[in-house]
Amino acid sequence: MAVVVMKFGGTSVANVDRIKNVARHVKREVDAGNKVAVVVSAMSGATNQLVAWVNEASQLHDKREYDAVVASGEQVTAGLTAIVLQSMGINARSWQGWQVPVETSAAHGSARITGIPETNIRNAVEAGEVAVITGFQGIDPKTGRVTTLGRGGSDTSAVAVAVALHADVCDIYTDVDGVYTTDPRIVPKARRLPRVSYEEMLEMASAGSKVLQTRSVELAMVHRVRTRVLSSFVAPDAMQPVRMDNLENIGTIVCDEDEIVEQQVVSGIAYAKDEAKITILKVDDKPGIAARIFGPLADASINVDMIVQNVSNDGQHANMTFTVQAAELPRALEVIKKAKSDIGYFDVVSSADVAKISAIGIGMRSHAGVAAQMFKALADKGINILAITTSEIKISVLIDSAHAETAVKTLHTLFGLDAT
Repeated sequence: MAVVVMKFGGTSVANVDRIKNVARHVKREVDAGNKVAVVVSAMSGATNQLVAWVNEASQLHDKREYDAVVASGEQVTAGLTAIVLQSMGINARSWQGWQVPVETSAAHGSARITGIPETNIRNAVEAGEVAVITGFQGIDPKTGRVTTLGRGGSDTSAVAVAVALHADVCDIYTDVDGVYTTDPRIVPKARRLPRVSYEEMLEMASAGSKVLQTRSVELAMVHRVRTRVLSSFVAPDAMQPVRMDNLENIGTIVCDEDEIVEQQVVSGIAYAKDEAKITILKVDDKPGIAARIFGPLADASINVDMIVQNVSNDGQHANMTFTVQAAELPRALEVIKKAKSDIGYFDVVSSADVAKISAIGIGMRSHAGVAAQMFKALADKGINILAITTSEIKISVLIDSAHAETAVKTLHTLFGLDAT
């Protein structure tokens, strides 16, 4: 018997027929004697519609009310899933984030989970109930307001529930059957990885891979939660129930680096088209200017990724270029505009027509020349690099979005990732 957390994404619960398919996956585990908690996303497209309505109401809206609106999508899915499970003779009920409770920070729209008091949910699961929990949402215990965790936050909800329940495994069911070397829709020769390290998965998620949310991987890595990526579209009766000796049969396991025997230099190529570039022109080149720019953005809970500073010919001014999520571009520009008197700049220009391409692999730690190969291959294709960032196991470049697919295909072949 195992304690299993099963998370189902938006495409897996896109309509009632797919919810019935999800229920059959859950029934397989219940029939095998496993204790199960289920975390669900909103139906595919539901959150986008809710966000669109909020933006239509006001582009610069109250984030607390934004959360009140967009959190409703998961509540619908949880209720429907519980109803279907009950119709199959399974003891199940839906749990909203505030009922668990999933306690979070007060950063509405991108809240972080601060804790899950385990008593309520653990008692339910131990008693044999299938707890169907709304992903993506929680509650600020200080104000009692509903919060949301950011796009893809249901992954983080699932891992957090797995931590609270001391689960044996957290299975993330998606529309793909594992983690691939890159997006198979762009590169048909992309290969499924049987294992990927927490560090690599974290870099892939932050670099644009849509398989898992960044914070869910962080949480899994800190608590060493055994996590699998699986497809919900495999027939439920074609999969074996979870046993601790059969986890490697399907999907991709996210695990410690020392569990991976064969380490390639580059394990995958990630890309993100939801980036936006902001350039602040002619700021004073003096100590403290970066804090004046990025402090207000941090206070507004706007994450900044790539940062490039170019000093002008006069040696007194600089241009500061950085990237944010495209969805945050209007708010970021508003923050910079309000801080103009404190920053002191000539103008601000922005563009959402950019893409970030990343090469990721734990093998980079012991191999030199990866960056040089990458830059030369892009140059040979006539692709100009707008910005560069690196970590110990990742190299990312910002390019015009028109060249994104060419860059992904080129680098995937360059680093020997094409399936033979």
